[in-house]
Amino acid sequence: MRLASVLATTLALMPALAGAQESGRTPSHCVALAGGTPLLHKASCRDPVPEETVRLSFVNHATYLLQTARGLNLATDYTGRLGVDLVPDVVTMNNAHSTHFTWNPDPRIPHVLPGWEEDGSPADRYLDLGEILIRNVPTTTRDFRGGERDFGNSIFIFEAAGLCIGHLGHLHHEPTPEQYAMIGRLDVVMVPVDGGLTLDHPTLIRALQRFRSSIVLPMHWFGEGTLQQFLDGMSGSFRISRAGTSELEVSLRSLPSEPTVIVLEPRWLN
Repeated sequence: MRLASVLATTLALMPALAGAQESGRTPSHCVALAGGTPLLHKASCRDPVPEETVRLSFVNHATYLLQTARGLNLATDYTGRLGVDLVPDVVTMNNAHSTHFTWNPDPRIPHVLPGWEEDGSPADRYLDLGEILIRNVPTTTRDFRGGERDFGNSIFIFEAAGLCIGHLGHLHHEPTPEQYAMIGRLDVVMVPVDGGLTLDHPTLIRALQRFRSSIVLPMHWFGEGTLQQFLDGMSGSFRISRAGTSELEVSLRSLPSEPTVIVLEPRWLN
């Protein structure tokens, strides 16, 4: 993958973003706005979500479950397994390797959003379900062999309850200025922290500061040592919180005044 190619295609996508309103798409408030301690609650994935709140549960590796007050369930980097027979309303996937997607998603899932196209062109995903808006910004990805593939990854943005929530997938390069503009602000962001197959830690920290993230949720680590290296690097710019739970309920009013890394423990849903 050539970064210049990504830049050229990203520039080509910018008019489509700018013309979202004309095309009938709801304009992204996260892009428009881009220019205390969070409330942590232990809850079951089957418990109702409070109004104007989003629940995020760390399931495994790069899979998070997002739940809204009206009962929508969304799974990121879906591999076909959540731990219970819960059929999400939406799943997103990335094409780095098999821990980020499945070729056989449950046919009962109404909306399956791959972050790539089979022909190698950039994916364009936009799903407005009223309570939540889901869109993507395509990037490159790196596989286990160290190779790069054009547009095999997407950063997915979920806009709900006034929040801008991002999932970086298998991102391994810093976004271009044009991609930063398309992403906008990310109040809450799920980030791969292995520091090797994906973004190195200094570049990741710079990106998180550019996103103006209030809450950073680590994922995609390979053992406590990898996670701790990331936390050590973040400690100068972000407060560190080991929540001791796998779930987080967050709203606009509960965003911390100080940027905070919240470590959720991966756990299959039950």
